[in-house]
Amino acid sequence: MSEPFRTCVVCRAKRPKAELIRVIRSPEGTVCVDTRQKSNGRGAYICRDADCIAQAYKRKALVRHLKTEIPDEIYTALEGYVNEQT
Repeated sequence: MSEPFRTCVVCRAKRPKAELIRVIRSPEGTVCVDTRQKSNGRGAYICRDADCIAQAYKRKALVRHLKTEIPDEIYTALEGYVNEQT
């Protein structure tokens, strides 16, 4: 069985699901980074790349995709995942 691919909401690159970070809006309306990639809710995938995260903030890509405001703490957490990787 092949690994599923997902598309980054910023750069539109198709990558294996494990290479992307998932951000969700839960049914209750809270936004969080889904580290397990299994939580319920509307999800958006973004590359583990500082440029994609910066563009997501600038273009409001996550806001459009999740249809809710994204707290600054989410972008800080995303940057943290990128920094852990390097």
